Amino acid sequence: MPSPFSRRRFLTVAALGAAVTLGGCGFRLRGPQPLDFATIHVGVSEFSELGALLRRQISTSGTTTVVEDPAKADVKLQMLANEREREILSLTGSGKVREYQLTQRMRFRLTDKSGAELIAPTNILARREYTFDDSLILGKEQEEALLFKDMQTDLVQQLMRRLAVVRRPQ
Repeated sequence: MPSPFSRRRFLTVAALGAAVTLGGCGFRLRGPQPLDFATIHVGVSEFSELGALLRRQISTSGTTTVVEDPAKADVKLQMLANEREREILSLTGSGKVREYQLTQRMRFRLTDKSGAELIAPTNILARREYTFDDSLILGKEQEEALLFKDMQTDLVQQLMRRLAVVRRPQ
């Protein structure tokens, strides 16, 4: 029977080995990514859920400040569309809805001060599916709202990754 000391030593050595291996291959946790511009104007109301989330994510980049005056911004993020859809995926034998597919689509573009496009109009999309039950309608409405919120967060993360790779011409 192995002693507790030898087991602890083994776990310590294994954790240290994993840390060295991951560090040596270039692995690092994804955190806020720096953006290549000092100021940005976000063309979404700061009072909307999407506007607040975008501003919060941009401010965590540590390199970029959101400005409300588009004339003072290095770049302008324009939200061209933000659409939500719910589509029936399947029905029960009696014709009642069994599954829905939720889709959220964002269309945006990024321009510099002169109006030149840094990111042409781009669509990003998130989908989720969920089962539906008429007897649990309140719970299913809450589940749908949570799924839409999760999709919006996912889309903002996708948008932030696209903003992080933009390099302004010097």
